[in-house]
Formats: sequence, structure tokens, C-alpha cells
Amino acid sequence: MERKVMKALKLMGLTDYQAAAYTAMVSLVSAGASEAAKASGIPRSRIYEVLRQLSDRGFVEVERGKPLRYHVVPPAEVFRREKRRIMKELDEAMHQLRRTYEDQVARVPAPVWLIHGQEKIMKKELEIISRTRSELKMRMGFIFRGELRELRPAIERIVDRGADVRIMAPEDLDLPCEVRVVSMPPVRMFVRDSGEMMWIFSRFTPEGSPIPETAMGIWNQYPEIAENYSRIFDSIWYGKSNGGTGGI
Repeated sequence: MERKVMKALKLMGLTDYQAAAYTAMVSLVSAGASEAAKASGIPRSRIYEVLRQLSDRGFVEVERGKPLRYHVVPPAEVFRREKRRIMKELDEAMHQLRRTYEDQVARVPAPVWLIHGQEKIMKKELEIISRTRSELKMRMGFIFRGELRELRPAIERIVDRGADVRIMAPEDLDLPCEVRVVSMPPVRMFVRDSGEMMWIFSRFTPEGSPIPETAMGIWNQYPEIAENYSRIFDSIWYGKSNGGTGGI
């Protein structure tokens, strides 16, 4: 338990001495520097500087006087504040790296990748959906177990941003977009903004369920190919009535 506490405090950016001093102060609640040094095992020559650093970080409060006295800031307050700070920093870093990634991904010399397994395919699928700016077209010839639960909020977010999402499937799906029932083979395809697409294939059990470990995705970033399949999707969507046979 003590190791976990020290690890958590270090995740907040505390040094070994700072983490030891804060842990000691939690047990003391209020103490002078000499008491904190004894409880934490920190040399007395260092304890004043360590406690000053903790005060600057908002982990302890200093009561002025002779001698100085230190009062610990309650752990619940500290952890709430630090979690908010860490999450904010992680979100900012994620958005920065994501922008960089999305700017560079289309410049890969041979932008075709094979992705194996249901978990990796679904992660890539959600990633591509999140990049949708104007339109997403999907042909859902089969559905992985639990996939609709993951797709629903992802689609809802891009629809709220104004994206046009259209789905063709062999049965009606409870998703926050327009779904058209169309007879089709058990193959998946979706196209994002006519510039990025993925084909998804799988083997199936005798009952017709996809076998997760056999699933394979072909992620294609050639705009010319994606645009061509986007046009084919439109020709089926607008050119055939519900229940027609999809030809993609």
C-alpha cells in the first residue's frame, strides 16, 4: 500500500523527498519541521526546503511564527486538484499529438495497412470515425459483439458536429443516424470524407457470429480509392430501394 501511495504521489510530480514529507505530514496533520523530518526520515538540513516546495505546490500550508508550523492539506482536496490538472495536461497533449498524427498520416508513402483482430479493428474504426468532418458512409454486413455500444456515442459526437452519417445494414440498427436496411454479404466497409476508408472481413461461427481473432481490416488512405467507393455507396443509396442487393 505504501508503495502505491508513493507511486501515486510521484505521478503528481513529487520527488522522493516531497512524497515522503507529504506522507509523513498526513500522519502528523500538523507539525514543526523537526517532527516532519523525524517522521519522514528526511535530513533536518533538507526538510525546510522540502516543506517549502510542498507549500508552493499546495500540499501543505505554513503557519508563520517561531518556529514555523506546517499543516497538511487534506488528501481528498489534493488528489481532486491534481487529478484535474493531470487530466487537463493529458487532454492538451493528446489533442496536440492527434493533430500532428492526422496531418502526417496521409503523407505515409504507402498508406495501406492490415489490421488483425477485433479489438485493434474497433480501435482503428473509432479513431477514423472521430476524424470525420463532413460525412461518414458505412456498410455493416456484420457486427462484432458489443460494437454498437462503442459506435453509438462515437457517431453521436460527429452528428452533433454536423456530419452526415449514413449506414446500410442487413437489419435495422439502433444508432443516432440514418440507417437503411439493404441485403448484403457479410463484409464491412466505411468511408470517411471520401478520403479514408476501411474494409473489414471475418470468419464466422456456424451460428453466423464473427470470430474475433480471425477478423482483418484493410485500412486505406488513398483518396482516389476512397472517393471511388464513396460514389459507389451513393449510387446504391440513392439508386436502389430498401431491400435491394448492395453491390460494393
